[in-house]
Amino acid sequence: ILLGNWEVGLGDLLKLRETIDKTHFKTPAEQLQQRVWLLHWSLFVFFNHPKGRDGIVETFMLPHYVSTIQNACPWILRYLVAAVITNRRKRNMMQDLVKTIQQVSYMYQDPVTEFVEALYVDFDFDRAAAKLEECESVLENDFFLTHAVDDFVENARFFLAEVYCRIHKRIDMKALTTRLNMKPEDGEKWIVKLIRESRMDAKVDFKEGTVIMNSSYNPVYQQVIERTRNLVFRTQVMNSSIDKNSNPNKKDDAKQKGKQPRAAKRQETAVAAQ
Repeated sequence: ILLGNWEVGLGDLLKLRETIDKTHFKTPAEQLQQRVWLLHWSLFVFFNHPKGRDGIVETFMLPHYVSTIQNACPWILRYLVAAVITNRRKRNMMQDLVKTIQQVSYMYQDPVTEFVEALYVDFDFDRAAAKLEECESVLENDFFLTHAVDDFVENARFFLAEVYCRIHKRIDMKALTTRLNMKPEDGEKWIVKLIRESRMDAKVDFKEGTVIMNSSYNPVYQQVIERTRNLVFRTQVMNSSIDKNSNPNKKDDAKQKGKQPRAAKRQETAVAAQ
């Protein structure tokens, strides 16, 4: 970290994480403390490495580290939210992130976490827009996030507009542009670009200045299939783990059974020799 060699630092960080996870500490509190320190020191690496935003999401969203954040350092959520928002490839983690923010909201809140909560929990777009403006000043004064202000604002607008478009059937582009804190001309171009990139089923009426969303709902049977798709795999994993825990001496029994035929053959050979 002191030399600024982030590639080596990332490798050492992953090794250190593995060591902490595999080491048997005297007390759970000691292991928790080590994970807390790892989360804090890792910010130097993740926010300076070219692929650090992927690494911070993959590490911080692990069950052990989510529990660590919830119990010992909820302020780390600011950096996790910033990493998810600025990295659209990790947008599938947003649902789990929202749950974590809700669980910790009574302990810790800041404009960054409140923006996500207002957008994905309350669907309060006016409050989300206000919190987005506050986020700019917060990020500018944050040591790790000061260089990511533009990326955060741009992607946060994308998330806000996407959610807004998906729950409204007819959208006034001027009203949405105002919420995004953009000029009318720039806002219209930006909204059209958003619709193309997100592949929304929508029509833009430039004369009326509106966007008409075509409602598309998945059939009930398709929803059931999507939600139960992984149940078979999870059931197999659970069964295998149950078998291992319930029959710890299964391998030893198999070895003993394998040895018995060999012993019988030796006895037959000895008898034949006599």
